[in-house]
Amino acid sequence: MDLGLKNKTTIVMASSAGLGKAIAMEFAREGANVMLFSRLQDQLQEAQAEIKEATGNEPSYTVGDVTKYEDIKMLVQNTVDKYGSVYALVNNTGGPPAGTFDAFGDEAWQQAYELTLLSYIRAIREVLPYMRKNGGGRIINSTSSSAKQVLDNLILSNTFRAGVVGLSKTLSQELGKDNILVNVMGPGRIGTARIAQLDKIRAEKSGITVEQVEEDTKKMIPLGRYGSPEEYGKLAAFLCSEANTYITGQTILVDGGMVKAL
Repeated sequence: MDLGLKNKTTIVMASSAGLGKAIAMEFAREGANVMLFSRLQDQLQEAQAEIKEATGNEPSYTVGDVTKYEDIKMLVQNTVDKYGSVYALVNNTGGPPAGTFDAFGDEAWQQAYELTLLSYIRAIREVLPYMRKNGGGRIINSTSSSAKQVLDNLILSNTFRAGVVGLSKTLSQELGKDNILVNVMGPGRIGTARIAQLDKIRAEKSGITVEQVEEDTKKMIPLGRYGSPEEYGKLAAFLCSEANTYITGQTILVDGGMVKAL
């Protein structure tokens, strides 16, 4: 299927590794102009080279911190200066620290808010004028399966991921007239460094091995395995493509059927 992404410009946040890089890879495969963004220049350069080798399409990158508004403004301006406009934005970020309510004071709550919710708001604010001028666009807000079913020991993530869903649903209503489609994607157990870290924490708390944690978790997934970053990236490419013309305001999990909530 031709997704109609050739020469369309996409910004992918937190894309030097993990799910962000996987999403950028799929856009590059489809011929899109891709702008990577991360704090880590070395990893960005590695991701740039890896994507070019795999797809023949070399992305650009901007170095910056997703929690700093000036860096987000610089990212969008760099993208517009290089490619002329912005067609799609994929908001993505690493998760806040694991822990229960009693573990966190105001500073941790503020940092989690700025990382997982305010950064999305700021990026959307910056790209909207260009999408409106273009006559439409696509926004993906990447969250977690906790958007549908809360996860133990992740109160910060559970709280602000739900906020992203509320933001996205409201924006889908407000921006429909502008032909801007807004959707949420939530990964389940996708094989990334973040999931490996959470499995390690769970193993230490339970006094079992990481391998046992993985085996126990796979038993709760109908497909019986962890997902791959590539599988997550393919859905993002579809939702942002011209093949998607009528899906907006939805929260779609990529979790192998693990979450049982309706």
